[in-house]
Amino acid sequence: MAYYTYKSKKIYYEELGDGTPLLLLHGNTASSKMFSEITQQYMKDHKVVLIDFLGYGQSDHVNELSPDLWYDQAMQVITFLDVKGYERVNIIGTSGGAITAINIALERPDLINKVIADSFEGIQANPAVTASIIEGREMSKKNPGAQQFYEYMNGADWESVVDADTRAMVAHTKNIVQFFHKPLNELKTDLLLTGSREDEFFPGDYYDTLFSNILNQVEQGKKHIFNHGGHPAMMSNQEEFIQLSNLFFAK
Repeated sequence: MAYYTYKSKKIYYEELGDGTPLLLLHGNTASSKMFSEITQQYMKDHKVVLIDFLGYGQSDHVNELSPDLWYDQAMQVITFLDVKGYERVNIIGTSGGAITAINIALERPDLINKVIADSFEGIQANPAVTASIIEGREMSKKNPGAQQFYEYMNGADWESVVDADTRAMVAHTKNIVQFFHKPLNELKTDLLLTGSREDEFFPGDYYDTLFSNILNQVEQGKKHIFNHGGHPAMMSNQEEFIQLSNLFFAK
């Protein structure tokens, strides 16, 4: 297993395949294990890079995560890219990982070729969404299927991981609000926004409104909204998503 150091903590990563690096960034309470199946498909055309953010998966677990969670995760990835000497990489971030991916592109456009941001909340935290997530988390911790997922992603101390993530989200919503440190009109990277109209967290025309707002602010962006599939769209529409993303990266 390979690790690099960020703020004196060990962060796990794995590289599979050959070609231009393609980073897959996981969402909140998950880890890079969520990509185990889709990685096999992307390895045919890319060097797939998997990272477990600090506090999740096989990286060091911590009692408290930064309340500026998705910006701190962006700094973790930027540290990795600098350590490896990578430039012009492609990124797919899903759910919280999508927010992280956009932060990376805003902060270090010299390192990034293209970004796909899949199935995420938006530009700033919504207290109603955060409250709904908190309620859902408490219910999921009592659900055997969800418990199994959390443990597979994060190990035996999964509940501490989930609780630390929840506290960070609450602190962010209360004290920070904005997901990005720079305005979206400074984004110079090609951006593809994806989501599903059947997303259980953000259903209906949520992504139509959100993506139109974002695309009005960025120079080079496009969107694709799937009619079917749950959260996240890249996993529930896996075959079509792979085709869509490979075409986007090839242009």
